[in-house]
Amino acid sequence: MNWDRIEGNWKMFKGQVQQQWGKLTNDDLDVIAGNREELVGRIQNIYGIARDDAERQVAQWEKDRKVF
Repeated sequence: MNWDRIEGNWKMFKGQVQQQWGKLTNDDLDVIAGNREELVGRIQNIYGIARDDAERQVAQWEKDRKVF
């Protein structure tokens, strides 16, 4: 599955995203709206981690859910 499909089915995925990154608020999830770059940026800012680390976390989340 690619990010276009995630974007199209964001309501289904946002619960899983919030479960993984609990500090993301509903407002954050509404702004992200399935945009991978926005998700990575929000994770980076909220958790205070490097962009590479946020990218790795999202990539692992994708892999764990077989989201390609």
